[in-house]
Amino acid sequence: MIYSRSAEYAIRAFVYLAQVPEGKYAMVKNIAEESEIPTHFLAKILQQLARKGFLRSSKGPTGGFALRKSPDDITLLEIVDAIDGLAEYERCPSGITECNDEAPCGMHESWKELRSRIIGYLEGTTISDVARSLQQKREALAKLAKKRRAAKKN
Repeated sequence: MIYSRSAEYAIRAFVYLAQVPEGKYAMVKNIAEESEIPTHFLAKILQQLARKGFLRSSKGPTGGFALRKSPDDITLLEIVDAIDGLAEYERCPSGITECNDEAPCGMHESWKELRSRIIGYLEGTTISDVARSLQQKREALAKLAKKRRAAKKN
């Protein structure tokens, strides 16, 4: 995994929130249920992201959370950075504290290239991209299920 479970849950929740109509809020229990995330854990993550300015929150029976920005403008890198920070990507994979371009370890160059690709992917992928991909997957699975049902009837 290239990021923590907390970051994964945040991304899943943001994908859910991307589908919430403008001006509306989603309750934590609904997000958690739909996204298969433990409610208490998700509540802490969303509160943290609200404090960092990614989400709006509202109390009361019609309250909950909503995205502050368009899902087109929120990258996975922003979410991972807000939850995990990016320090893990800067560390030497061998655990050598003085590994750098001037004094590299044996894995330095390959890790540097991989790290660059990971950061590039996270930076270039938005919540909208993930939501579209997930919708395409759901549609493909629905078609497959329909074909299987039709094949069983024959």
